[in-house]
Amino acid sequence: MSWKLVWSDEFDYNGLPDESKWDYQVGGDGWGNQELQYYKKACPENVSVHDGALHITARKEPCGENPYTSTRLISRADWTYGRFEIRAKLPSGRGTWPAIWMMPRNLGHGEWPDCGEIDIMEHVGYHQNFIHASIHTGAFNHPNNTQKTAILEKDGVSEAFHTYALEWAPHRLRFLLDDVCYLEYIPEEHCAQVTAAEWPFDEPFYLILNIAVGGGWGGAEGVDDSIFPQEMQVEYVRVYRSESD
Repeated sequence: MSWKLVWSDEFDYNGLPDESKWDYQVGGDGWGNQELQYYKKACPENVSVHDGALHITARKEPCGENPYTSTRLISRADWTYGRFEIRAKLPSGRGTWPAIWMMPRNLGHGEWPDCGEIDIMEHVGYHQNFIHASIHTGAFNHPNNTQKTAILEKDGVSEAFHTYALEWAPHRLRFLLDDVCYLEYIPEEHCAQVTAAEWPFDEPFYLILNIAVGGGWGGAEGVDDSIFPQEMQVEYVRVYRSESD
């Protein structure tokens, strides 16, 4: 398939992320996963662009009732279908939980999980070098242990940059690591009649970049306070449309 670049951030500047392209989600209420961090807004100690990359930093420091701080960056733009390509180097250490993922701007199909969730990349520090991709829908989701997911082992994800990608077309999602597809979701393969419960992915979704600390998954084996600060570095984020669209 031929792709045309329609949006990108190459992080070829210095300072805070480009405010015309990025916004923040802020707070420390656990985010539905018993997470331990407080997500700050535009705090240079937690997010900055320099040396040709975006740096999202999780730190061991109190903020209100939260013992850690971090950043949850979201794109101002949203898209339905396309190729989403993020080149990143991940943090490491027990308790880290970086993610590159997508959520719908408007909850046209209802609240989570009915609205859908696309996890392009998740990594937990106690399971080093194992990359996870998943989708959640009303029919297939983590609370029911029915989510559609895959795991790929890849050496050096915290020592070098790798390319995490999603190719999203009507009734097809493909997840790739360094251009190797390791998860493909086609709803027709799972039910005779496709409804929003199997395919809520027909609305605009935005991108999210974050590092969580602890939580039900990231903190399943505790948090090692000696590892902090920890960074996720991102060389670029690129969004493409199919030339045939």
